[in-house]
Amino acid sequence: MRIGPSEMPVKRASRNSKTTGVFGQRRKQAKMFRAGLYARVSSIDQQTLPMQLRALREYAVRRGWTIALQVREIGSGAVERKAREQLMEAARRREIDVVLVWRLDRWGRSVTDLLATLQELEHLGVGFISLTEALDLTTPAGRAMAGLLAVFSAFEREILRERTRAGLAHARLNGKRLGRPMTAGLQAEIRKLYRAGVAKAEIARRLQIGRTSVRRILATGKGR
Repeated sequence: MRIGPSEMPVKRASRNSKTTGVFGQRRKQAKMFRAGLYARVSSIDQQTLPMQLRALREYAVRRGWTIALQVREIGSGAVERKAREQLMEAARRREIDVVLVWRLDRWGRSVTDLLATLQELEHLGVGFISLTEALDLTTPAGRAMAGLLAVFSAFEREILRERTRAGLAHARLNGKRLGRPMTAGLQAEIRKLYRAGVAKAEIARRLQIGRTSVRRILATGKGR
């Protein structure tokens, strides 16, 4: 017969007794973690939001954690995730000890964005757990996985740089002018700075344009 919790005899420890482990060492009282839950869905997939929150709540309960904050967000991946920022602010104020998410792509807009937020949470001493990937950054294995994410982030940045270089080269071959559009107002600003004695290189730096563009505008003779 199975004995329920209410039927089991309770042995009360005296005030002077010490709680010990199996080898006699004094057992430390488990810390009650405060969890922040984050659930996010796209605009066309809102029906999964309750499922995400239910799974996150159940996980927190199994771990014996207190749910300090629940954040839900609806929107596309391209927009800024303002609700997520609320959770990050709570972490910065030390109001939560661990962040729980349903899946990594629900949290990060890209590998680079994901890594940046995970590094900040680590710096703040706040854990991070993604249920779907079984990623737990409070464990050594989880921290090793975060190291792999850093490698993937660097790989992603390098791919973007290569695509940018290829796109610029293709545009030049097709005779397209690159760089900031040379408007009349910008040309006037170049000449104004030059008359004020600002060097051409400094003008290019301030206006975020190429030195060749500065020299070309000034070579018209209008700014002399």
